Amino acid sequence: MRLCLLESYYGGSHKAWADGYQRFSRHHVDLLTMPAQFWKWRMQGAAISFARMLDFKPDLILASSMIDLSTFRALTYQALGDVPIALYFHENQLSYPQSPRQDHGWRYGFINYVSALTADACFFNSEFHLQDFLEQLPRLLKHFADFNELQTIDDIRGKARVLPLGIDLRRFDQFRSAPESDKPPLILWNHRWDFDKDPDAFVDSLLQLADAGFDFRVAITGETFGQLPAAFERARDALGSRLIQLGFVDSFADYARLLWQAHYVVSTAKQEFFGVSVCEAIYCGCIPILPDRLNYPHLLTAELKPACLYKRDRLTAQLGYHLEGDSQLDTTALRDKIAEFDWRNLAPRYDDELEALANRHRSRLDRRRLS
Repeated sequence: MRLCLLESYYGGSHKAWADGYQRFSRHHVDLLTMPAQFWKWRMQGAAISFARMLDFKPDLILASSMIDLSTFRALTYQALGDVPIALYFHENQLSYPQSPRQDHGWRYGFINYVSALTADACFFNSEFHLQDFLEQLPRLLKHFADFNELQTIDDIRGKARVLPLGIDLRRFDQFRSAPESDKPPLILWNHRWDFDKDPDAFVDSLLQLADAGFDFRVAITGETFGQLPAAFERARDALGSRLIQLGFVDSFADYARLLWQAHYVVSTAKQEFFGVSVCEAIYCGCIPILPDRLNYPHLLTAELKPACLYKRDRLTAQLGYHLEGDSQLDTTALRDKIAEFDWRNLAPRYDDELEALANRHRSRLDRRRLS
C-alpha cells in the first residue's frame, strides 16, 4: 500500500516515530510534516495546511493526534473520497496537565474527541493511555448543558486499539559498554525539560541524598525548551562535580554511551502516556526508579515492581535503598520486555493493522456498490 503519514509536530518522539515507521514499514510511507512549534496552532490549523499540501490520493492516511481530523476530512473529502484515516494518539489534551501559564480549558481536548469520532480507527500508544482517554471523555461531555452525546464514547471504544510506540532500540547496541566500576553510581534523568516532568521533585531528592552523604553522580539530559529550569540551576550550584552532564546531548553516539554508563534512570513525571526515554535507558541496562502511576507500572515485569516503583514522596528513600547497595536486581527479563518495542518487532504489526483497516474499508465499499 501507499500510505501518507501526517505529523504536525515533527520533533522529538513524534519525529522519531514517523521516521521509524517510514523506515521499517513494508508499505510505502510518504511523510507530510510541520515543524515542532506552536502546538496550539498545530492542533487548530494543521488540518488546513495538510489539506493544501496533500497532492496525491493514498490508500490510507495515518494521522498523528495533534490535528483537527474533522476539519481535514471536510476539506479533503472531494479529493480523497472514502480513503480510510487512522488516528494515532501520542498524547491527549483531556488529561495532559496544563501549566500555570496556560488556561485553554477543554477546547484542545475537544479537538481530540471530534478527531477520534472522525477517524476510521484510533490507535493508542499504551493500554493506560487508551483507558485514560475513555475515562476522561464523560467528564468533557458532561461539561456541556445538553445533547452531551455520551453514546459516542462507545463508538470510539469500538474502533480503538493499542499499538505501542515503535523505537529504534537496536541502534544503541553498537555503543554498548559496561559502567565504570571505579566510579560512583550514575543517576540519569533523560526527559523533556518541562513542568509536567517535575524536575523540582527530582532535584529535591538528589539534594537530600547528597546531604545524607550518599556517593553518586548525576547526568541530566533531554529535550530542552528555552532557558534552564530553576530546578536545574539549583542542581548545578549545589551538586558541583557530581553533575557530569547538564543539557541536551546533540550526538546520538554520545547519548547512547551515556545511557550505557548510567546505573539508574529516574522519572518524576506527572504525565507520561508511554515512556520512550525510560525504555531507551532500560534497554541500555539502567535500573528504573519510577513513580507508581501513569504507564510506568505497565513497562515493568512483576518481579521488579517492588524495587523499581515508588509511592508518592518516596523517591528519596527508594534511591537511597539502591545507592546503599542493598538491591541485587536481574534486569534481563525487563530488558527483553522492552526490546519488544523495537521497530523491527512492531513495524509488521503496524503494517498488518493498517492493511486490515484498508481491506475492511474496501470490502464495505464493494458491498455498497453491489447493494
